[in-house]
Formats: sequence, structure tokens, C-alpha cells
Amino acid sequence: MGPSIAPPAIELVNLAYHYGTRTALEDVSFSVPTGEIFGLLGPNGSGKTTLFRILSTLLPPQSGTVRILGQDLVKNLTTLRRALGVVFQAPSLDKNLSAEENLRHQGHLYGLMGRTLSARIDELLARFGMSDRRYELTGKLSGGQRRRVELAKGLLHRPRILLLDEPSTGLDPGARRELMRYLKDLAREGVTCLLTSHVLEEADACDRLGIMSLGKLVALDTPCALRARIGGQVVCVQSKNPPTLAAQIAAHFAVVPQVLDGSVRIEHKDGHRFVAQLAEAFPGAVDSISVSRPTLEDVFVHLTGHRIGQDERPVGAVGKQI
Repeated sequence: MGPSIAPPAIELVNLAYHYGTRTALEDVSFSVPTGEIFGLLGPNGSGKTTLFRILSTLLPPQSGTVRILGQDLVKNLTTLRRALGVVFQAPSLDKNLSAEENLRHQGHLYGLMGRTLSARIDELLARFGMSDRRYELTGKLSGGQRRRVELAKGLLHRPRILLLDEPSTGLDPGARRELMRYLKDLAREGVTCLLTSHVLEEADACDRLGIMSLGKLVALDTPCALRARIGGQVVCVQSKNPPTLAAQIAAHFAVVPQVLDGSVRIEHKDGHRFVAQLAEAFPGAVDSISVSRPTLEDVFVHLTGHRIGQDERPVGAVGKQI
């Protein structure tokens, strides 16, 4: 017999969830192997928050199957909770306690005590560069420092899977890059990381990305492979009358322009040459033209027709994030 193949760390099969008549998730299926950093990219209303709540056991799935480490999440809920570390978007630290005190109380919840707990706290504070701040109240720490303590808290009980909801919220670009370095170190040690995000820089650092829109998984691949779907460059044209110019460009060239945020956007396999053709064809209608390599934002626009910063929640859904 050959070697046994380990099951995926996370596996979703036809997962669906509804809030009344409104669909939050529709037949979402994917798997995440052990040691991967997997990102879910999407705006508010795309379904990623509901998916995160199901994976972190805050919501039971209504239909479909969720397996964690090869076991059904619903049937093995208590056991699997110990395999999960969760870092929520909203801060979960008590600002009136020190970093060490926050970790000690978290350890007690998982039955860690005495020297075992103290050693684990020492290890994690050192790992995240917080040993010299261990006795400071977390309310006096910077946003990046508090995020480090949140990570230490989520890892205290040695989970095999770390779930992070919008982990870089409130962090500056330097702290965001530092966070991703921590996650890559964990992945090399065999910890599987799944994070939700609408930050493109953060998403670009993941091993693979699932792009969510209106409750559906519309794409899944590596960031590089997703950008390659554009197959050329992205041309943006500024004009006093974008809709009229877009119609003229569509009639004159074999392209499909989009009017987006007051500009005309065109995907073209040879953008630099196309720019010259545009300027020659419509000299009086074009104010400025830019051409760039595809980004994940461009991939999202290509797949959904709108930017990732736009809220996808339907009218009347304000106040309830899906």
C-alpha cells in the first residue's frame, strides 16, 4: 500500500446560508491544504463574513458540508474548536489588562495552567516582539502591537488552523507586511491560515485566493494566475463625457469598454499601442490616458463589474453584514 494522503485542513462542499429570503452564501465549495495561506477577497456583502462565522463555529451551516481536518464540523464541534485559533476583526483584548494578563486569561479558558502556560506566554511574546511590553496595558499599545497580542492570543493553545477576519484592519502598510511575514512563518511550521480581506496588498501575499461576490465564489487561484486572466494591460481614459466616449470606442474598436468611477476602462492585449490609436481616433474627447499592468483590483472588476471597495449588500440590508 502507498502512503496515506492527509485530508485537506479545510473543506467546504456546496455550503449555503440564507438570512430569510436573502442569500448570503450559495453553493460555495473549495478546499485548503495544510500549511497554506488562503485568502477570501471581497467587499462587504460578498458573503465572506458569513463564511468566516461558520468556520469559526459562530454560525451552524444551513446546508452543505464543512470538514475541518477531515472531520465534519457539525458532528465534531467540541473537538474541532480546540484545533482552531480565531482572530476577529473587532478587538478582543481587555484594554485594562496587560498583554501578559490577556494571554493568561485566554490560556485558562483552554485549561492551560502553571509553568506550561507561563512558558507558552513567554514563547509567543518573544516571537511577536512583545516581551518588553508584556506588562503594559493593551489600551496603551499601538494598533500594530495590539494586533501582535491578538495573534499570540489566537495561537496560545497551539491550533492547527488559524482563522483571521480582516487581520490588518487599522494597520499601516509596514505593520501589514510584518503581519504577513508572521503568517508565512506559521505556514512553514504547518499551521493553515485562512483570512478574509478587502485589502489588495494583503490578498496578494496569500498562496491562493478565493474571490467572493454576492455570496458566490467567482474565482479561485494563485494571485499571479488570477492577474494573468486579464491577458494584457488595463487602459483608463479620462473624459468630460465617459458614457459617450465609451460608446464611440466600442463602435470604432473591437473592445468592450466599461464606465467605472467616471472614467472609461478597457482591457487590451497590447495596451501601449492601443493608447496611441485612441488618442488619434478621439483627440478632442480624451483628457488623459493611463496604461498599467493588471492588479487584483482589475481582476475583481473583470469578474464582477465593480470595484472591491463598493458595498455589495442589497438595498435594505444596511446594518447586517453578510
